[in-house]
Amino acid sequence: MLHTYPYKESSLIVEAFSRHAGRIALLARGARRARSAIRGTLLAFHPLRLSWSGAGELATLTSAEWVGGHRALAGMGLMCGFYLNELMLRLLPREDAHEALFDAYADVVARLADGSEPASLLRRFELRLLRELGYAPPLDREAGSGSPVQAALRYAYAPDSGPLAVDDARALAQPELVVSGQTLLDMAREDFSRPQTREESRRLMRRLIADRLPGQTLKTRDVLKELQDL
Repeated sequence: MLHTYPYKESSLIVEAFSRHAGRIALLARGARRARSAIRGTLLAFHPLRLSWSGAGELATLTSAEWVGGHRALAGMGLMCGFYLNELMLRLLPREDAHEALFDAYADVVARLADGSEPASLLRRFELRLLRELGYAPPLDREAGSGSPVQAALRYAYAPDSGPLAVDDARALAQPELVVSGQTLLDMAREDFSRPQTREESRRLMRRLIADRLPGQTLKTRDVLKELQDL
């Protein structure tokens, strides 16, 4: 479950991410009542088995069951989880299945619950999300020429085409899009162990995501920036 909204006096609208149906909106009738059978089940970050009926933009939730789980998210891990959910609510179209992304999301939530270092997990998921949506050109080949990216060179990453080798003067124009070739190669392998790769990929991914959300601000990103520079 990604988010819930109150609806009328006793119901909820549930935003969920399912393996086979993608992002869906469900009406949970009476879910806010004290005696509701599903009131304590509709919690974010835990795997659920959901059933619903009806078609259109808002189907009706008919049942919700636990299907195992993991330790509850807390602290920084919880904030990172909210960030992931907000990303998917903003970027994923409704009713468009992304099974590989579903598995990636389940994996990163489990790792956050286990206390794994969050920055690398976030970068990896952001990259997979953009790739799944078709917004991430290749990282290891130069745009246009197709030449292999060289670890020792610097590149400006054009959001719609990919890396372009740059000189220092051009790099000053949009520094958040300029990264080392080594960072691009590390990102292509989803290897964020190098400190410079973590820092440069953080700036680059922030810009690439912002380009897909023109005029919008990610509320959880602002909170994370205050808590820790992720």
